[in-house]
Amino acid sequence: MSRLRALWQASFNATKRALVWSSDDLIPPSERYIFNFNSKDELKRWHLYSDSEYGGLSSASLEITDSTADADTSLTGVFSGNLSSDMSEDSTWRIRRYGFCGMRSKKFDGFIDLDAYDTIAMKIKGDGRCYISTIYTENWVNSPGQQEDNSWQAFVHTPQDRWQILKIPLDHYLPTWRGNVIEAKLEMNPARIVGMSLSVNAEGGVPGAKTGTGDFRLEVDWIKALRTL
Repeated sequence: MSRLRALWQASFNATKRALVWSSDDLIPPSERYIFNFNSKDELKRWHLYSDSEYGGLSSASLEITDSTADADTSLTGVFSGNLSSDMSEDSTWRIRRYGFCGMRSKKFDGFIDLDAYDTIAMKIKGDGRCYISTIYTENWVNSPGQQEDNSWQAFVHTPQDRWQILKIPLDHYLPTWRGNVIEAKLEMNPARIVGMSLSVNAEGGVPGAKTGTGDFRLEVDWIKALRTL
């Protein structure tokens, strides 16, 4: 084969490969893991926060521990602690509300694109309290001078001491600003997600949920994005 013909054949083969698309290229998989608490390395992806940063006395921890989920023994994440409405006597902060804790993922490397998905699913076991699931997206709702990510929140009500798979459609997440719902018609950009969190407050939530100060415990097996439509 001449050199010219060899070059032509190589170019033809490369073009042919570029035109061959798999079904996964055209249709994303029906589910995508975002977090899987099956390794202690998962702890490196999260940080904790609470009202203790502002002089409060609430406390939280996150650990990976052995658990039994649906008769299978596996590792899961345990977000637990104590909610207090008290504040340190020497606190110089004056915030309106104490009694909150949260676990927030460290920022993704850039962002993750969930535009092909419509639902967030999580396998959890709770304590009867109402938790808050937050999705953080790139800042485009707030004014350019504000550095905070946009936040979108939905309630997570956890039955006492039993595993469940909770599914939250993305369009059920409401835009919020510092914990308050923004009274405007806005849509999330699921293609530019930079992080997520789970948090708990001593007060508030859905009717029937456990409230008040005291201990809390939420066990998390995994968090996924689903394509259901």
